[in-house]
Amino acid sequence: MIDRDDAVLIRPATGGDASAVGAIWRDGWRDGHLGHVPEELVAIRTPESFDLRAAQRVDDTTVAEVDGAVAGFVMVLADEVEQVYVAAEQRGTGMAGALLAEGLRHVGANGHDRAWLAVASGNTRARRFYERHGWTDEGAFDYPARTSGGPIAVPCHRYTRAV
Repeated sequence: MIDRDDAVLIRPATGGDASAVGAIWRDGWRDGHLGHVPEELVAIRTPESFDLRAAQRVDDTTVAEVDGAVAGFVMVLADEVEQVYVAAEQRGTGMAGALLAEGLRHVGANGHDRAWLAVASGNTRARRFYERHGWTDEGAFDYPARTSGGPIAVPCHRYTRAV
């Protein structure tokens, strides 16, 4: 539960949200991934790349809005909760947990009874977060991060949870 007095609206993203989603994604990704992913991937994850991917992924995105502004988002592809990020000032408010629950709901709506996600092996903060929310670490694997030049293997842990 979000422990704030602010009104939080969780809703499908629109094209107008892409810039805010891109900024939250870029900042959160850098916080959780720098030093934990190949430098080759860091080099191509420019601010513009996050904006472009956010615009391309509107249909897969649900946002959390606080006082009319996008404050976090979740992206789901089939049975994968692919991205969950909240603005830095929203960390610790429960918003990420609410978005994660929404991601699970989408996985179920997509016809799956089990969800999965990948967490960079060195991102211990995120790993603890998912474990606190009932996700199980099924072990290390190389996640193929999509790029315009083809996938880049990122050392990750695969987490799963029943929907």
